[in-house]
Amino acid sequence: MSLVRNRSAFSVGAGEVHPELAELGAERTAKTFARYAGAVTRLLLSFTFLWAFFDKTFGWGKATPSKGSWLNGGSPTQGFLSHAKGPFAGMFHSMAGVGVVNWLFMLALLGIGTALLFGIGMRIATVSGIVLLVSMWAASLPLASNPIIDDHLIYATTLVVLTAIGAGRTLGIGTWWEKQALVKRFPVLR
Repeated sequence: MSLVRNRSAFSVGAGEVHPELAELGAERTAKTFARYAGAVTRLLLSFTFLWAFFDKTFGWGKATPSKGSWLNGGSPTQGFLSHAKGPFAGMFHSMAGVGVVNWLFMLALLGIGTALLFGIGMRIATVSGIVLLVSMWAASLPLASNPIIDDHLIYATTLVVLTAIGAGRTLGIGTWWEKQALVKRFPVLR
């Protein structure tokens, strides 16, 4: 007996629905809510990466003044990496302001942010994001308010969760993307 075709089998009384059918509706509602919550989280995280990219490129004055923008000759990595302390300070100081490091950093911000925005390439965006965010976490050591955890690790974990739940399929073009021949051939592009 099908739950959908034979609703009367699950009716309890006039206007009432059997608890099993109500539970199915609640489960569907919870799954829909979770899908949209994941999609909104993905979009918010996308904005975080894209904002950093555009602010550092154009100097919109939030974290980067106009005169320090990449387009005006500023370095997107100089300020953050040159102030690194802790066990990896020497390594980060040597990377600060280096042209190839600037380019890799900015391409990572743009690529991760764009992938999250559209819900495509989530696997590559997640791996790239983890590398970037854990590197930024290491450059932030010792942490000011918590000895181990900061927002970089929370964002990295969030990327893993968003990819695991397929957050690119809701409010994104992830479903379409996954059907493309190239993506089917190379699943790492999902």
